Formats: sequence, C-alpha cells, structure tokens
Amino acid sequence: MLSSQEIMQLVQSLIWLLAGVGVFIVGMNFMGDALERSAGMGMKRLLERISNNRFSGVGIGAGVTAIIQSSSATSVMVIGLVNAGVMTLMQATPIIMGANIGTTITGVLVALKNDYFNMAMYLLAFAGVMMGFAKKEKIKIAGSLCCGLGLIFVGLNIMSSEQAFGNPLVENLFTEIFKMIDFPLLLILVGVIFTALIQSSSASTGVVITMVGAGVLPLELALFIVLGANIGTCVTALLASVGANANSKRVALIHFTFNVIGTILFTAIIWIFKEPFVKFLVSVFPGADPMSLQMRVSLFHVIFNTATICLLLPFVKHLVDYSCAIIKDKKETLDELSLKYVDERLISTPPVALMQVKKEINYMISLAEKNTRLSFIAMEESSSKYNDQICENERIIDFTNSALTGFLIKLSAKVEGSDEKIIGSYFHVLNDLERIGDHAENFNEIGIEMMNKNITFSEHALSEITKMRDTVMQMFTIALDTFETLNKENLSELTQLENKVDGMKKELIASHFARLAEGNCSVDVSPYYSSVIVGLERIADHIVNVGYSIVNPTGSQKEENI
Repeated sequence: MLSSQEIMQLVQSLIWLLAGVGVFIVGMNFMGDALERSAGMGMKRLLERISNNRFSGVGIGAGVTAIIQSSSATSVMVIGLVNAGVMTLMQATPIIMGANIGTTITGVLVALKNDYFNMAMYLLAFAGVMMGFAKKEKIKIAGSLCCGLGLIFVGLNIMSSEQAFGNPLVENLFTEIFKMIDFPLLLILVGVIFTALIQSSSASTGVVITMVGAGVLPLELALFIVLGANIGTCVTALLASVGANANSKRVALIHFTFNVIGTILFTAIIWIFKEPFVKFLVSVFPGADPMSLQMRVSLFHVIFNTATICLLLPFVKHLVDYSCAIIKDKKETLDELSLKYVDERLISTPPVALMQVKKEINYMISLAEKNTRLSFIAMEESSSKYNDQICENERIIDFTNSALTGFLIKLSAKVEGSDEKIIGSYFHVLNDLERIGDHAENFNEIGIEMMNKNITFSEHALSEITKMRDTVMQMFTIALDTFETLNKENLSELTQLENKVDGMKKELIASHFARLAEGNCSVDVSPYYSSVIVGLERIADHIVNVGYSIVNPTGSQKEENI
C-alpha cells in the first residue's frame, strides 16, 4: 500500500510525463507548420508531378510527409484532392503508402538524441523564440522551425528525466501495467487508442522510443505498440472522410486496410519469431546505452513501413477494387453543387489550397467566357436552345463566387505575407468574374426577349456588335494567359484592347443614332443595341481588372476601372 507521500510523488511524476508529451506534440506542430509554410512551393511542385506511376506516388507521399512531419495531414490533404476530383484513387493509394515512410523520420530523430545533442536543441529552441520577434517573414518562419525542433527534444527530455521515468514508483507502475497487458493484441490495442487520442503516430512512436530508452518498456513489447500506432493514425483520415464523396471514403478505407494488413503480417512474424527478431535488432545496435535502445525501435518502425509498402505496392489495383466494392457510389441530384477543385479539408495545407483555388478561378473564367460566347450565338441565331446551358453555367458561377469567397475568408487566417496579397487579389477577381457572368446572362435575356417580340438586328448592326464582341473575346484569351502565367507584358495589350473597346462603344452608339435619324434602323431595336454595346464595354473593364488584380495584387485593380 502506498503512503500519501508516495502517491503525491507518483502523481507529480505522471504530470511531469504528460507535460513532456504535451511539449513534444507542440514542438511537432510548430515544426510541421513552419516546414509547410517554408516549403510551400516545393509541395506544389511535388503534387503537380502526380501521375499514375506507383513509385513516383510513393516518393511524393514520402516527400510531402517528410516536409510536414505528419502522415495524418498528408492523408487528409489527399482526401481533399480526391474529393475535389483532382486525384484518382489509383494515384492517391501510392501516395498514402509513401506517407508511412515519411513519418518514420521523426522516430529516427528522437532515437539520435544524446546529452550534447540535447544542449544544442535547447539553444535552438531559444534562438527560435528570439527569431520570432524579427520583422521579416522568412526569419519568423525559420524561428518557428528552430523552436519546434528544439521543443521536440525538450519534451522528450522532460519525459525521460528523473522527475518522470526516473522515479522508481513510475517504473514499478509501468512495469506492473505492462505485465498485465503482456499480450500482443492488447499491446496493439494500446497503440491504436493512444495514437487515436493524440492523432499522431509520430508522437506516440516518440513516446514509445523514449520509454524504451528509459528502460521502462521492454523492446519486445514496444514493437507491438508501434504496430498499433500505425492503425491509430488512420483515425484522422477516417474522420476527414465523413461527409466527403465516395472516393474520399475509399481513400480512408485503403489507408486503414493497408496499415491493418501490414500490422497483421508483422504481428504474426514477431509473435512466432520474437526472439530471433529482437536479437536481430540488438545485433544492429548493440549496447545498453539509451541511444542504442531507442534506435532499435526506430529501425523496426522503418523496416515495418518499408516492407509493407514493398509487399502491397503491386496490389494497388486490388486495393482500389476492394474499396469500390465496399463503398458504393451514391446517386447525386442535379441540384447539388460543389466546388470542382477545392475541398474544405485542404485548408489545413494552405500552399495546396491556394493552388486549388487558382484552378477553381481558372474554371470560373472559362465558364464566364463560354456564357458570353453562347449568348451571342443565341442572339445571332434568334434561338433559345442554349438557354438551359447558359442558366446552369451562371448558377455555377454564382455558387463558385459565394463558396470560394467563404473558403478564402477561412484560408486568409492561415496564411501570411505574400499569400495574403494573393488571397486579396482573388477576392477582386471573383467579384469581376461574377459581374461578367451577370452581363453574359443579360445578353441571353436580351436575345430571348427580341426573339419573343420578333425583333432582329440589321446586318450592319450585327456586324458592328460582332467586331466588338470578337475584341472582348480576344481579351478573355489574354486574361486567361495572364492568370496562368502572371505575365506582366500582357497588361499593356489588355489595356490597349480595352481602350479600343471604349472607342468602339462611342463610335457604335454614334453610328446607331445616325441610322435612327436617317430612318435606317427601327426604334424598337435601339434599347437592345445600346444595352449590348454598354454590356460589352463593361465586360472589357472587368477583364482588365482581372489582369491587374492578379499580376499586381498590391495595386489591385486599374484605377479607372474601379
């Protein structure tokens, strides 16, 4: 029976242990966020290389996870891309597999710590805090990275200190606990639950490595807990797939199935060949010092994930087919609208989210251009056959404007520096594109109204309108290129064409009134003609605004077009 003093010492040690775990997780989050922000362009380039090649997919998954230090975050990001229709299941599966390799880096870092290394990390954490007071964004990001890396080892040392695992009462407590659960399936369950609670297999593996180094947890038991941690990390992806489409749920299921199969295989191997396997790990890292003990767990983590990928990579198609058989497609109603490239889950990875926002706006530009073109075709043919398509495109434009604006508002809280300016420019672009869509819809309504009244433009008037329309459509092409390439040279050409449209507006209105005065034009056509000319001139203004907003986000729109 423990005395009250011993109980108090035990509670203090456990609190010290939990504090160490907390500091470790905070350090991981700091470092992951900083790496993500500093390596944003690298992540974009990696994801742009997505192909159907399985090996490149594994490499991308490992690379992205090594950057952001979280296989869970990579899984959530992949689910978001699949949900947005950017990535197929065949492309996503190898990336999820590769994420399991990327996450082993944390364990290797944890196992390498020693007294000299710890002192360097403490200084690094302090330097990181000081760098956080700098004015330059790059220095602040570097400071967060240094602080996060340092805090990881501060947390580990708190856990392995005399106040935590150094207390004999704590050692006896854990020894008794592990005697009670000295059964592979129970140990795996412990790993699953612990990892699911903290939602990080890297953190749970780090804790296990530290416990082995402190001599509290035997190696042969730690191996099973590490296996359970790989299943527990799937909980984040499973939660992220809730409310997503069928393919996103399949990604989460594949992630879960992949880790379960690997865990079953290695559980059987270790259970049957426990002594030879442990002897092998000991032979690779002989010695009784903490680093050798820790490196054995880290080595096992690497072996487990690498071997599982080698075994299951040839069966990617089978995993995809299995997930499709389990999760059936649901019939979606025509009234349901969703963004084509953007998914809410991507907000946790701002660089990727911005990349997808650009694709969404690109799609919105193409819809606005298509509606403008279709409206004039309908007007020329005196036909309403394009009406449904134009109305549906306008509905998508309005929805995209509203949904993307809401997404950008949330995303703006996650970014800093130049990305804030980009988001600000996107708000302007969305507003201009929505206005262009309205004008295109107005052209369609004008055409339908003229058709119902049996009114048509004269050949001369229609020729004038067509010339002005062609100039505006040329501006669409240049604006789209400007948006994709950020080519500043296009701005002068856009401005020249806009000035040309302004001049054409004045000339065509004057020409129209001259025809009215001469009696060569019907008065009934006059309001429609004027509305079309004015509408085209307004569209030209908005197109120029799009160009200036994107290429020069600090200056936003061209002053005369605001």
